[in-house]
Amino acid sequence: MRAIQVKEYVKGPQDLTVTTLPDPIPSPTEYLIAVHATATNFFDLLQIRGKYQHQPPLPWIAGSEFAGVILSTPSSSSSAATPSLPSSPKYKVGDKVFGATQGGYATRVCAREEALHPMPRGWSFADAAGLMVTAPTSYAALVTRAGVKRGDWVLVHAAAGGVGLAAVQIAKAFGATVIATAGSARKLQVAKDYGADFALDYNQLGWEDRVKKLTPHGTGVDIVYDPVGMVNASLKCTARNGRILVIGFAAGSIEKVAMNRVLLKSVSLVGLQWGVYAREEPETAKEVWEGLFRLMSEGRFRGTVFGDRLWEGGLEDVGKALGMLERRETWGKVVVELEGGRESKL
Repeated sequence: MRAIQVKEYVKGPQDLTVTTLPDPIPSPTEYLIAVHATATNFFDLLQIRGKYQHQPPLPWIAGSEFAGVILSTPSSSSSAATPSLPSSPKYKVGDKVFGATQGGYATRVCAREEALHPMPRGWSFADAAGLMVTAPTSYAALVTRAGVKRGDWVLVHAAAGGVGLAAVQIAKAFGATVIATAGSARKLQVAKDYGADFALDYNQLGWEDRVKKLTPHGTGVDIVYDPVGMVNASLKCTARNGRILVIGFAAGSIEKVAMNRVLLKSVSLVGLQWGVYAREEPETAKEVWEGLFRLMSEGRFRGTVFGDRLWEGGLEDVGKALGMLERRETWGKVVVELEGGRESKL
């Protein structure tokens, strides 16, 4: 197979190289998958530099999210670690799946059944490759943790990012009015293209006041979706009894929040780390994915692949795609196609 193997930590994505390696040998509980598209993530940029909280022992294959075709199935789907798995594999050879596991930047990858999902009907490999992280994060935050409902006003920061566009679509599907923020005219337009009712540039002074003025009686939004680290500023435009969802810190620093303002407005700060949910609360994770697949089948949730530039050159394009991601020159999910990435299931 061909893969991006990290033998030593690199200074940046421009230093990544593609190499030829033996095909991986799946364990008795793993599937072997031919990768047709792989998605990039900010944590990949940290991991290749040795700065991520989860660092495999060198050498290792970079990447995580992918979509592809099952080449072989587990010889044993049950194990002591996963006694709840069925005795026969869920997927068969030839099935199209998406998922995430270490080693997504390769033409072949091994993955356990719990790391895979069936490719949605009518979706391309490219669209499905970017689903595994962003979609459940936004659904679990808005639906499971914040209880979004019809009539709510939802403020989505960095709305043109991967989790942001997922959040916009999910909030709209549940009947909310969405105010999107982003840092450029192009990204604001993308957020509106995906359903945002209003779009504001958070680089402009006074955006908080403009958010309040948009809401009924100027009381502020009911829910804030924040993957950036904008809690303090968002408190200025959050309604009493509102919920602020803390999703991440893309701005680069962890905020120190003025807790007196949280108290005075009776605001709830609600954290969400999807990886922990998926691992520690499998029943909740199952409900999240069922909800997402329902929205997809109803046509109320679509892929968020960055379309201003297509990456169809295979693994050699991964470094360039990660570079654009790091420079924040993209929107949605940046996906690299390996083989037949635009092919759809139906």
